[in-house]
Amino acid sequence: MFIDNLRLFIHVLAATVWVGGQIVLAGLVPTVREIDPDAPKKVARAFNRLAWPAYGVLVLSGIWNVFAVPLDALPHPDIELKVTFALLSGFGAFIHQTARGNTARLAVGGAMASLFAVASLWLGVVMPI
Repeated sequence: MFIDNLRLFIHVLAATVWVGGQIVLAGLVPTVREIDPDAPKKVARAFNRLAWPAYGVLVLSGIWNVFAVPLDALPHPDIELKVTFALLSGFGAFIHQTARGNTARLAVGGAMASLFAVASLWLGVVMPI
């Protein structure tokens, strides 16, 4: 029981950093930009030092969660959709981070990262495991 709670706690904690951090950062960008036009890049780099390790913990603890449940008890296709959304969120964040000033890549990557992160979070909350 303790290990199940610990596993879930680690997963949810990492999700709060990855998903919640993106939402907070999106809300702060306009204010930060007023302070200094280069500040959003600096803040994003600082966030990435926390976000990418959290994403790694999220993926690893997600794998741990899947292996802790008998295969026939996994809610198909919800679990596959959740994993796909989580991976697409990471891919979107990578696109956003490597945009190098390309505004279309910045926008598409940022939208992918956030929307797929929230969708994955939603599936995690409503999934019956």
